[in-house]
Amino acid sequence: MKIVFLDPARQEFLSLEKQLQEFFKKHLEKLMQMPPRRHLRFGLPFNVEDVTKQARLVYEIEEDNFYVLHCFATHKEYEKWFNSYK
Repeated sequence: MKIVFLDPARQEFLSLEKQLQEFFKKHLEKLMQMPPRRHLRFGLPFNVEDVTKQARLVYEIEEDNFYVLHCFATHKEYEKWFNSYK
């Protein structure tokens, strides 16, 4: 499986602190070995992973590609994005 960062996710990832980037990398490795866990509600085709108590990773899996859509450093950023779909 191939990991593909979309442009918004790449910019968000690069703006994170180095330690938080390492947490995201470890979770990506773990997700590559284990199937997706939590699927978003409201019919959205995305999955979400809690990287830390605050940080969230939003992704989508299609065939042999693992698309990283967003890397949120805080739960507040994640909620703002999530509420835009309601």
